[in-house]
Amino acid sequence: ALTGEPLDEELAVNINYLASHLLQEQMMEETTARYNTPLNCASLNVPIVNQSIWGHIGGGVQAIEVKIQRVLRLLVSGITAFARSVEGAPLSDTQQDAMALMCNAHFEINCIRKNAIRPAINPKFAGLC
Repeated sequence: ALTGEPLDEELAVNINYLASHLLQEQMMEETTARYNTPLNCASLNVPIVNQSIWGHIGGGVQAIEVKIQRVLRLLVSGITAFARSVEGAPLSDTQQDAMALMCNAHFEINCIRKNAIRPAINPKFAGLC
């Protein structure tokens, strides 16, 4: 794996811990609740499957979809928290890169979930994915 310049040690310890431990459920719920999607960022959302389609996909696909929605909720809250932390000031190149990479991850996860659902539904509904 490629590595870059080291970070401040305290920040690196924090990142390494958070990246290797699951947050407690209550902590995740409280933290995500503080960072709802901004009203003017409609593309930054956690799409839900249309109820008429949901009833026609198998339980395995539904279970995967629920997990993907959970990850997207965390990502959307993280993007929103980051955006709130830099709001009102010009973004540095690094901040712009971080925003672009996180938003691209959001886009790609949405594409993955659509591609996972599409084969599990009736072809007449596939265009809705």
